Amino acid sequence: MALWVADSATLELRPNATEDEVQVVINAVYKQVLGNMHVMDNMRLTSAESFLRNGDITVRGFVRAVAKSDLYRAAFFETSSPYQLIELNFKHLLGRAPQDQSEIAEHVAIYNGQGYDADIDSYLDSAEYLGSFGEDVVPYVRGAQSQIGYKNVNFNRTFALVRGDATSDRGRSARLIGSVAGNLTSKISAPRGGSGTYSNTGKRFRIKASTSSAAAAINRVSNQEYLVSYGQMSKTIQNVLKRGGKIVSITEAGY
Repeated sequence: MALWVADSATLELRPNATEDEVQVVINAVYKQVLGNMHVMDNMRLTSAESFLRNGDITVRGFVRAVAKSDLYRAAFFETSSPYQLIELNFKHLLGRAPQDQSEIAEHVAIYNGQGYDADIDSYLDSAEYLGSFGEDVVPYVRGAQSQIGYKNVNFNRTFALVRGDATSDRGRSARLIGSVAGNLTSKISAPRGGSGTYSNTGKRFRIKASTSSAAAAINRVSNQEYLVSYGQMSKTIQNVLKRGGKIVSITEAGY
């Protein structure tokens, strides 16, 4: 296998690669899939690395091993809400932000119905993954580039997920729950400390939600409305979802 770099983003492992080139690919996969988390020697997936080095698995197979590992589960699955985990899975495995609520709902359904491993497979076995990265290209953040068939807002949302090389995705809160659930445009503002961010912090939002059938039967109320600041929006949405409710709409209420 040989290493081939088409541009600053694309890293592909080809036949007859040297040990140094294979190691570059391995480190790049860890960095992308684990969200720039520092990986110590005792945390490395030595068996999967050997399989890749020997040609027994492709780069996609190594990505799958990392995403299904106890390391990934401990860093993201066990410490994240479903929304946050799916947001990170899109970034780490497909290199972009989720486009809309239907994409979130699709992966929630896969996880709830088939389990964690099946949800990871749904990203890696998708036509989108294969068309973008194939078997031997290391996934990279591509949503910050213009892409045919994707909404312009995806650029803003992906930009909001990219935090720079000095920061890790581990332990951070969800960033897009409000904008995706409410189909809101994520405003780009000047990065702080070299990392991408977005802000609607001066605005207030009206959240309309439907309660679960059980809650509606007890309270005799099937719809609720909340007027919140941007900072309160994520927590409010999460509380609605935890109670079994659904977000009907999120609209900007002004400053």
